[in-house]
Amino acid sequence: MSARILVVDDEKEIADFVELYLKNENYEVFKFYNGRDVLKCLENQTIDLALLDVMLPDIDGFTLLNEIRKKHNFPIVMLTAKTGSMDKINGLTLGADDYIEKPFEPLELMARVKAQIRRYTRYNDNKSEEEKDILEIAGLVLSKNTHQCTYGDEEITLTPLEFNILWILISQKGKVISSESLFEQVWKEKYFKNNNNTVMVHIRHLREKLGKAMGHRELIKTVWGVGYKIEEQ
Repeated sequence: MSARILVVDDEKEIADFVELYLKNENYEVFKFYNGRDVLKCLENQTIDLALLDVMLPDIDGFTLLNEIRKKHNFPIVMLTAKTGSMDKINGLTLGADDYIEKPFEPLELMARVKAQIRRYTRYNDNKSEEEKDILEIAGLVLSKNTHQCTYGDEEITLTPLEFNILWILISQKGKVISSESLFEQVWKEKYFKNNNNTVMVHIRHLREKLGKAMGHRELIKTVWGVGYKIEEQ
């Protein structure tokens, strides 16, 4: 069964152009020129990847991205004529998987689409329920069933909060996760500005434990003013 791809761009020529290339690769395409129709489509259709323009006439791309991420985890590639780094950071923070600037080369776009679908299929659709409860990165293994964290033959003792923080960062590796998002997902409470210190302290303890076990390798990166991330290895 071919992948089902959502194309959202208010520039009809670009949307039609992208649709043509995708169909030539035997993908099934759902094409829209505004955000509201996209949300209606997602109520009834299963999508494997979205190509999402930042500038839309009704709902801006970042707002639409945020709405999609509330219910769906398929890869999202942002398309934009903007070149500002903050736009990229905003998109990645909200849950975009990749970013490509207009004008783009069709072959580059197709390569990124294929890479994202390959990754999504490998790590999501084809996993057994047991495999979904295990995360691995750089020799570090987390088991959700046993709440154990190991590196090689060594078990790293983590508190439940530390384990949950690490699980979120690894499960969304490559993405920047804000302090607000981490706090609300782990502590299950509304985030306030002073809660940032709470997150920072737990991140520091987590880094110390991981560094000691992994030879002081810095797994968790800080993106200043935005949040934290673990890079793809």
